[in-house]
Amino acid sequence: MSQASSISLTNSKSTSHIQIDDVTHFLLELDALKRVNRRSYVTQTTRKENSAEHSWHLAMACWSIAELFALDVNHEKLLKMALVHDLGEIDAGDTFLYADTRTDAHVEERAGIARLQRERGNSISDLSEVWEAQETGSSKESQLLRVVDRLLPFLLNLNTNGKTWIELGVTRSQVAGAHAFIKDSFPPIHDWLSHNIEYATQKGWLIDA
Repeated sequence: MSQASSISLTNSKSTSHIQIDDVTHFLLELDALKRVNRRSYVTQTTRKENSAEHSWHLAMACWSIAELFALDVNHEKLLKMALVHDLGEIDAGDTFLYADTRTDAHVEERAGIARLQRERGNSISDLSEVWEAQETGSSKESQLLRVVDRLLPFLLNLNTNGKTWIELGVTRSQVAGAHAFIKDSFPPIHDWLSHNIEYATQKGWLIDA
């Protein structure tokens, strides 16, 4: 990043009460998301993706798709949702899409978000509200987020020769079922997914069941 001429970003009178130690405390709390490993592998590597990487990828993918398809969404709202999407995993950990315990994952994640909301140095007053909106809301932004959140790990699996699917014995019907809702909300992506589910099954990456 090139350096331009410096300008003052703060007003010393209105910010004199802010303790930078508090600010950095909260930033380190957020940094913990990098320690949460997911099940998908990063392409062209042998390591698994972490939840912070996924959150960045999710935000960029949502932004890109919203622009490409000229979707009627609020970009600021969408990107905020993407960025907070997995923050609850700092406390709860990642839950595999096809795990039996997935239906209860939101309970621990919601508690983790509540803790972050109260954390020293957090000035994002609507952190919990934004998280709840993406978790349970029905807005266009939350619907797009859910579509892309399913698309990305599928894409990684497809481009790592189905490594996670094979390791965990994932079936064709599991994947098809988990992505079925996309047929109504984003047909072009669902068509692409359906085609590649068949491809992955033919390659032996998904169990044909």
